[in-house]
Amino acid sequence: MKRLLLSALVMAACATAQAADTPTFSTERLSAEVKTLSSDAFEGRGPATPGEAKTIDYVVAQMQAAGLQPGGDLKDGKRGWTQAVPLRRSQIVGAPALKLGLGGKQEALTQGEQIAVRAPMDGSTTVAIENAPLVFVGYGVKAPERNWDDFKGVDLHGKIAVVLINDPDFETGHGDFGGKAMTYYGRWTYKYEEAARQGALGLLIVHETAPASYGWATVKNSNTNAMFDIVRDKPAATHTPLEGWIQRDLAVRMFKHAGLDFDTLKKQAQTRAFKPVTLKGESLSANFKVDSAVITSHNIVGMVEGSKHPDETVIYSGHWDHLGVGTPDAKGDRIYNGAVDNATGTAALIEMGRAFAQGPKPERSVVFLNVTAEEKGLLGSEYYAANPLYPLATTVGVLNMDALDPHGPARNFTISGSAKLGLLDDLVAKAKQYGMSYTADPKPEAGYFFRSDHFSFAKRGVPAVSFGSGNDWIDGGIKAGKATADDYTAKRYHQPGDEWQASWTFTGMARDLQLLYAVGNQLANSDQWPDWSKDSEFRAIRDTSAAERK
Repeated sequence: MKRLLLSALVMAACATAQAADTPTFSTERLSAEVKTLSSDAFEGRGPATPGEAKTIDYVVAQMQAAGLQPGGDLKDGKRGWTQAVPLRRSQIVGAPALKLGLGGKQEALTQGEQIAVRAPMDGSTTVAIENAPLVFVGYGVKAPERNWDDFKGVDLHGKIAVVLINDPDFETGHGDFGGKAMTYYGRWTYKYEEAARQGALGLLIVHETAPASYGWATVKNSNTNAMFDIVRDKPAATHTPLEGWIQRDLAVRMFKHAGLDFDTLKKQAQTRAFKPVTLKGESLSANFKVDSAVITSHNIVGMVEGSKHPDETVIYSGHWDHLGVGTPDAKGDRIYNGAVDNATGTAALIEMGRAFAQGPKPERSVVFLNVTAEEKGLLGSEYYAANPLYPLATTVGVLNMDALDPHGPARNFTISGSAKLGLLDDLVAKAKQYGMSYTADPKPEAGYFFRSDHFSFAKRGVPAVSFGSGNDWIDGGIKAGKATADDYTAKRYHQPGDEWQASWTFTGMARDLQLLYAVGNQLANSDQWPDWSKDSEFRAIRDTSAAERK
């Protein structure tokens, strides 16, 4: 009781310092919306499933009730509530036949255990690979600006590359790739793309929990179900026929059988001098059929039109999708409910929309973008950013909300990654009014900057951040915040255990939304155009459209 009273007093003290026009956010509504969206009835909110239809119907109904206007695709001169997102969906039919050749012996591998093979996204309807040689190519990085090439001209045609996850700097914390902070070269998406550019038949990523920032359960659950991608003219230019992950223990055994030491080669791979190594006498075979089709998923879009500058747009974003129905856990639960990830962000969008719709009309338009297929590689936001409903040049900024904390309030907040931009400066300044401070991303090595929907906008120059709830809880401090975060990563992230809990108070989330409202409202009622820092890799891209902004 004393702790609860302390939290209430601290929040009350913070509230006295807030701007008088900052709305309050209902913890009851937030809880009810998260509970509904993450219930079994929504079947894990998988794109192109009955769960998608239920999600769209629910979110649109809530946005309408909140007072928002539709902001999606135009039809007959009127906007609807959604933006159609064409995607290629691929799914392995049945259990794939996977065999590792070790000398003259063939060892069967079980999907989801030693290996996790993704349904191919290169357009294949059948995969029939027989005894493809295996080649270790370090971290699978080709970075000319860093004078770094793990491939050294090796011919990978007809061969399967084996690579390490993260950057060459991860183990040592220093080097040419930013030290502990992951660059895009460390992301698994880049590694698959580069393998395709190198002409490889396939790519296997060696999973290790620390450099990946998640356990094998996350890998298995995220890669052994239906895969999605945007529709590409030449999908084989981006994807190899075989993409997958293998357990570290299997990699160690493979290397040892080839007369190699895994740890020794890993250290060599952390240097510019590394050269590809063939795993002599070893091969991989894979045989399975693929159900591949182009489907249509949807982004959900609500808006409040600006009173003076309707053509200038502030975007709040968050993804509605999760993993759907998949492999059962130890308890037999097959529904990946996605309560924190990202029913919280979707509920936040609804309630943020309510705050703007029922408050003073903003001068600039405010868009509430609930995107699809984030879990499949940021595809809904990627499609929107490539086919924007509102021009990117006059998009003021993007405030993304992904996996917010439904517990009590924290003394701090963070963002995904360590980008420097005006939006962060605005957040830091406003946070002081709420008794909050900024804490840099505590795990820059996890590459969170590349793992949320703001990245689809950032890489096109639009100032964008993904807000993160703080870990220094008013009730329990950093110890309590860290313990809960660690428990979530180990037992709930991308697992059926990510379910709504009656113990969640949502008081911290309600306070976080006040901060996010204050920043967005300031942007929506000013002539401010936040930008990236002068040394940011995104500054030059934004500068190319400067003439389109007043």
